[in-house]
Amino acid sequence: MQWRNSADRYGLVSISLHWLVAVTVFGLFGLGYWMVGLDYYSAWYKTAPELHKSIGLLLFAVMLGRMLWRRVSPPPQSLPSHGRLTRLGSRLGHAFLYFGLFVLMVSGYLISTAEGRGISVFGLFEVPATLTGIPRQEDLAGLVHEYLAWALVIFAAVHALAALKHHFIDRDATLMRMFGGR
Repeated sequence: MQWRNSADRYGLVSISLHWLVAVTVFGLFGLGYWMVGLDYYSAWYKTAPELHKSIGLLLFAVMLGRMLWRRVSPPPQSLPSHGRLTRLGSRLGHAFLYFGLFVLMVSGYLISTAEGRGISVFGLFEVPATLTGIPRQEDLAGLVHEYLAWALVIFAAVHALAALKHHFIDRDATLMRMFGGR
């Protein structure tokens, strides 16, 4: 398998980044959903949010790398069997996923830094609080973070269902290309 994308298939780097981001997003969603129900006396009360923030910041770096990789190695062309609406839906859907993930991560950052404290990433380094003092910053960013997380996870499930539809109903190579096939 080639490292870079070609005109008709994804390369190993794009495939790896796709699945790494997908697993991480669903993992962070599950962790976030679980941790908001923790009470003050839970052993995970401080640990779970720290883990969530650290993984989220690393995901931000991975997403920046993924955006750079898309410039260096553009995705394969649409399949000839895909009509104009399918191509448009694909472009808009992917744009929503990328844009939504960045907004989600920025809102998480704004929640965590609202009081002026930076975010420790696994105790290895700290990301400073650069934007603070927005009125109700933590509350507003929290609402964006919660609702957008739900929207992205639901949309990612629809994205997966669309890939399955292409595979089982349309019988085209859309899904197989994300596993390295043609």
